[in-house]
Order: sequence, then C-alpha cells, then structure tokens
Amino acid sequence: MSDRKALRFTRVIVPVVALGLIAAACSSKKDNTTTKTGSGGTTPSAAATPFKIAIVAPSATNDLAFTPSLVDAVTSLKSKSNLDIAVSDNLFVVDDAANAIRNYASQGYDLVIAHGSQFGSSVQQIAPQFPKVAFAWGTAGDTFGLDNVFAYQAASDQGGYVNGVMAAMLTKSNVIGVVGPIEVGDAKLYIDGFKVGAQATNSSAQVKVNYIQSFSDVAKAAEAANSFVQAKADVMTGTAQMVVGAVGVCKTNDIAWFGTQSNQTALAPGVVVASQVYHWEVALSQMIDAIKGGTLGGKSYTIDIANGGEVVEFNPGYSLPSDVKTKADDTIAGIKDGSITTGVSGS
Repeated sequence: MSDRKALRFTRVIVPVVALGLIAAACSSKKDNTTTKTGSGGTTPSAAATPFKIAIVAPSATNDLAFTPSLVDAVTSLKSKSNLDIAVSDNLFVVDDAANAIRNYASQGYDLVIAHGSQFGSSVQQIAPQFPKVAFAWGTAGDTFGLDNVFAYQAASDQGGYVNGVMAAMLTKSNVIGVVGPIEVGDAKLYIDGFKVGAQATNSSAQVKVNYIQSFSDVAKAAEAANSFVQAKADVMTGTAQMVVGAVGVCKTNDIAWFGTQSNQTALAPGVVVASQVYHWEVALSQMIDAIKGGTLGGKSYTIDIANGGEVVEFNPGYSLPSDVKTKADDTIAGIKDGSITTGVSGS
C-alpha cells in the first residue's frame, strides 16, 4: 500500500485478526510532505490549508479488498489535492462506526466518508446535524435528499462479467464456485455479473453461489470454498474482506481465483488470474472539486470500466492462455463501447 505512513489512523476498535496470507501483501514507503530550500532548510510543500478527509471503514486497511480500495484511492489524491487524511478501520460494529462518523464531523473535517453500505442509516441521521460538513457513503446511490451527502457506487457487474467469461473458458470440470458475503450492493452486482458472463460463454458451466451472510467471517469463507472443492470446482471467485479465507483454500488446492475490489495477486500469486480493481479516485476527485466549489452533496457517482473507475488487472505471473486473454480484452472493449451489456439489474 503506497503512502501508508502518510495517513493518520484513528482506530476506535482494533480487533485485527492475524492473517498470514495478508501480512506479506502490503508495504509502506515514506511520503515526503516537505520540500528542501536552497539554504538547506524545509518549507511546507503546500501553503494552502489542507483539505481534511476522514474515512470510516468496516475492515482492515490491508485486507486487499473493500477498505484498501478506498484508502488507496484517497492516498493517490493526497499530493494533488493537498489532503490531510485520517482513517478509522475495523469498525464492523455499526454503532462504533457511527460514533467515529460523528466525531470526525464535530472536528470540522471537510469530507467524512462512511465506506460501507451498512453505514447508510448512520449517515442519514448524522449529516443533518452538521450542515457545513460534507459526507459520502457507499456503495450506494441514495443521497437521502440531503444537500451535504454524496453517494458512490461501482458498476461491479462489468468487471464481474469479464471475470466470468475467463472463468468459463478456464474451467475443465464445468463447476465454478462463488463465495459471497451478504446479497447487497456491489457484492451482489459483481456476483450477478460474473454469473451472466460465465453462462454466456459456457452454457455447460455450473456457477454455484454461497452467500455466507457475513462480510468479515474468514472461517466461513474458507468453509464455503472447501465445499466447492468437494463439488469439483476448479475455478472460484468471491467478494468482500472475508475472501482471504477462500483464497487460502484455492492456494492449497491449486484452484484458479478471480478477485475484485483490490488487486489480490499478492494473496496467492500462483492461482490468482486477474482482479477487478476499484479506482474510487475517479469519483472522489469530483467530490473534492465540488466541495471546494461550495457544493457539499446531493449527487451520486458511479465508477465503471468506461470511465476508468474499474480496471481488470491481470496477474503477470499466471500463465493465462492467449485465447482467454484475447477474449477478456475483447469483452472489456465491448463493455467500454456499449456493444456488450451485462443485463444485470441495478447496474
């Protein structure tokens, strides 16, 4: 994770689970916040008052899934937009997240981001109490009719469709497993798009989906993946922070894995084929510009393949057959120009 040391982390809860697969996946490097003068001293790199952004997230910043996708996006805008960034992660308890959202708003942050569809009701209740603070939440499209709330979402069915196409071409058993969290938001869109892409490519493929009813239960994700191994699945995918459990099963059993939200190659370089990666900065940069211009909310943003908010990143270490790569590239191009649509409701 680049520029990780540039972030100020305020952990309201810190029940971090030690996950061996993740530990080696992230790295940090210094962010130079000062510039040298000719006399050998230092001066601030930007004289203007920093734009203060707070992120409240349900999972760890290094889970290579939902939370890092947003933290990486905000960090990528740090220098360009002169950002002062604070992060509270691992707030899977909604009441604790609500406290963090309220605290950041009371401290005068310019933008408070509640990164989780489960936080919507909290934003709806808190935002009217701080009319001069901008709030954003996702993945969702509802601003609740409030002038200081932005919403953001991902057309994740698009990258899901591309991954499904490749999965259907790679499977030899014609059994594909999908480990889902709760059937809402970008998770549902991704899985629905994946199923459509796979079945459109290989009508004989059986796409088996198991929603484990949790975004964070790594053990349940592993259990679901093991059930797919027993069912002879030779390709799998899944979404949300708990997929590290499923990826571990795929690594052990040499089963191809397709990721989403963040690039998951580092979790299992030998089996991760490709990942749909969210680039939330496409939406966030517009939010920041709007706020600086005096508009604090009232608009919803969607990232997709066409606007560069979603990118399918291939694992260069995985030996992907040339015909599969060509089909994937053609599918991406078709989604961009509109000749291919997923037909998924809510996209």
